[in-house]
Amino acid sequence: MKEQKKLHEILDHLEPAKALSLLTPALKKILAHLDEKARVKFVTDMIEEQGVDKLSSMVNL
Repeated sequence: MKEQKKLHEILDHLEPAKALSLLTPALKKILAHLDEKARVKFVTDMIEEQGVDKLSSMVNL
C-alpha cells in the first residue's frame, strides 16, 4: 500500500520517542473500537520478541 510505505518513511526519520508520541492518539482511537481480546492481542504482539516471551518475564516485575 502506498499509505503504509509513506507512513514507514515518515516514522523512519523520527526519533523513537517522537514517533510513539505521534502515534499514541491515533492508536488510542483505533483501540477504543476493538474488543478487549483484540486489544490484548495487539499489545501482546507488540511486546513479544521472536523466541522470547516478554510477557511472562514481565510477570516477575
